[in-house]
Amino acid sequence: MKTKIKRTKIGKKDFIGTWHITKMSEWDNDYVNEEVQAFIRIEQIGSGEFHFGLVQGSMYGDFKKCDGDLIYDFTFEGSDECDSANGDGWMKINPDEVAEGEIRFHAGDKSTFWAKKAKKK
Repeated sequence: MKTKIKRTKIGKKDFIGTWHITKMSEWDNDYVNEEVQAFIRIEQIGSGEFHFGLVQGSMYGDFKKCDGDLIYDFTFEGSDECDSANGDGWMKINPDEVAEGEIRFHAGDKSTFWAKKAKKK
């Protein structure tokens, strides 16, 4: 007898909250968590913020379908150390509830990231 894996439908509300960034493809965890535990926070209205390494920013995005998955597609403005930084990115939630996404700096670096939702206090 085969066991079926129950796949739940991912909705907008599943994105809302704080996600701890657990890994980034371009930087090691010592840098990623240098100032704070790296995070991405998404609000219900589509705004949010993130912080990893010496980079922090505010985001605004939309929830939309891409290749059958619901994604949070965003742009951001912020800083990298003392320099201005802006760009865009996206995030989706995989069936295992680990988020995966990419952040791209305008005319600069890009990195894939993975994150787990923070437990509510």
